[in-house]
Amino acid sequence: MALSLNNLHPAKGSTHRKKRLGRGPGSGLGKTSGRGEKGQKSRSGYSMKIGFEGGQMPLHRRLPKRGFTNIFKKKWIEVSLAALEKAFAENDEVTPELMHHRGIIKKAKHDIVVLGNGDVSKSLKVSAHRFTKSARAKIEKAGGAVTVIE
Repeated sequence: MALSLNNLHPAKGSTHRKKRLGRGPGSGLGKTSGRGEKGQKSRSGYSMKIGFEGGQMPLHRRLPKRGFTNIFKKKWIEVSLAALEKAFAENDEVTPELMHHRGIIKKAKHDIVVLGNGDVSKSLKVSAHRFTKSARAKIEKAGGAVTVIE
């Protein structure tokens, strides 16, 4: 049987009927609508605070605090020379935006460091925030140029 719009249907068990609450005793969810009797949870407008455990000390307060997180830590995106060699042609200008566009990096929002992994045979004009010594040497040896973004 060919697949077409008139015989498409979701996988078995992936869809469910909406619970129709408060529709009489025959529905199985009439009267209290599956909320039980009395108490805060049976009332309309009830919402529980995330992590609340009924007055018991919540897990996030029972566990010990450890270590330190530096909020000013600099995050670097590492790019290898092999990746640049594969994605760019001879005499191309390489910028973080172009790297993102070509799929080498996911986002151009963090600073980029070019690592000397692999070899480069094309002369590329590479712009990045940081270069390793070996990466800088290999790019310049192939006739390319290195620009440090401040």
